[in-house]
Amino acid sequence: MNPYLNFDGKTEEAFNFYKSVFGGEFLAVHRMSEAPGTENLPEDERNRIMHISLPVDEHTVLMASDIVPSMGHTLTEGNGVHISLAPSSREEADKLFHGLSEGGKVEMPIGDTFWGAYFGSFKDRYGIYWMVNYQNQPQ
Repeated sequence: MNPYLNFDGKTEEAFNFYKSVFGGEFLAVHRMSEAPGTENLPEDERNRIMHISLPVDEHTVLMASDIVPSMGHTLTEGNGVHISLAPSSREEADKLFHGLSEGGKVEMPIGDTFWGAYFGSFKDRYGIYWMVNYQNQPQ
């Protein structure tokens, strides 16, 4: 399963930030202006991202696009979904947590939990909710 995010004109900025934390290279970057039938989009929407993808590990690709207000799209930020990351070490958990939460709002600081995990959660500066869960012991 690959998470697909939507933004209101901030996809490129958000994904450059995510790339700075996860590393790697974008698999694809397509702009609205590349699609047939978008010639009449307002100038401020032509450069929006139609699709972008960034591998975050060997199994997961983070993908996203911008909404297009002139086509009736709206974006409502919400906390109905969290992206849960499962790093392979405490050090990686700290790197991901501190990197992605920079400029955001921490819900639960990263630390040891009663259920045996090293866990933290936050909303990043782009309104996306994340959980970082390093399982100290096999379940």
